[in-house]
Amino acid sequence: MKRAEQVTFGGSALDRAGLLRGDADKLAQVYRDPLATCVLLWRGKLLVEGEALDRLVRLPMTHKILEQGPGGVIEQPIFLGKSEDGSPLFAMGISGWAAEGLDLSGVGDFVDRSEQQHPDLPEGCVFAELRRIMTRLNPRDAEIAATAKAVIGWHETHQFCARCGARSEMSQGGWQRSCPACGGQHFPRTDPVVIMLITHGNSVLMGRSPGWPEGMYSLLAGFVEPGETLEAAVRREVMEEAGVPVGAVSYLASQPWPFPASLMFGCAGEALSRDIQIDPVEIEDAIWVTRTEMMQAFAGDHPKLLPARKGAIAHFLLQHWLADTLD
Repeated sequence: MKRAEQVTFGGSALDRAGLLRGDADKLAQVYRDPLATCVLLWRGKLLVEGEALDRLVRLPMTHKILEQGPGGVIEQPIFLGKSEDGSPLFAMGISGWAAEGLDLSGVGDFVDRSEQQHPDLPEGCVFAELRRIMTRLNPRDAEIAATAKAVIGWHETHQFCARCGARSEMSQGGWQRSCPACGGQHFPRTDPVVIMLITHGNSVLMGRSPGWPEGMYSLLAGFVEPGETLEAAVRREVMEEAGVPVGAVSYLASQPWPFPASLMFGCAGEALSRDIQIDPVEIEDAIWVTRTEMMQAFAGDHPKLLPARKGAIAHFLLQHWLADTLD
């Protein structure tokens, strides 16, 4: 697919400077670089600014908040690589901040519209949910945000060695956890997921999960199992969720999806039948949607159907299916 990397969180050619991760002396040097900056997260929400909340805030490493430290399970800032001007770029989560007295009603919901203002930050710099703002960010900020959220989220949930159970320690600039007890080495986890544009004639197969907003449907998706190809995963997941057999399968595009740590493999598949038999444990409903109906949904004119979330690869693939630009 020629436009594959135009997907949200797609490649922006971020220089991750991976060779520096294993050199403790050089890492210490870039940490002290006067031009070094850091993006900040709180409970997985990114610190952003601008009237549209469309820019990541990059704090100098000497900022008061960074000097106070994470205050949570992460011992130090994570080295993300180099900014556009070649200066070092880090990320840090401040999970220890309680945000007392602020609106926390939306935190963790399907749609979190709440914003939190830290008292040590300028007015207009707020923590916002990435799903809400992801389409507003430029490609570079989007890649940085996805990377920072995924890696920090991994550290927060993988504090102990999977071999012996001892507490592990950050190493390699935050791209590894090492166990001082048994020598085990653990790396950030990325879960492969297939998401399928399954068509039959001029219709596409859509499904919905419980708890989604009324009328919202998206493409079927599921995790790839060990020992399984992407093609096999597509056929298995569609059969398990909707009871629809699939023939030819082809790869289209991929998308990092840091909610919490997936890599979405967008695939196209040809259905061999239109008969649907859903598994209610897997999904709440599945339907065939014609191209005309999907165009109405994208235009906001369909009486019942809402399109997939903007910014998600499902929305991206459906958009190109409607425009006949999947090749």
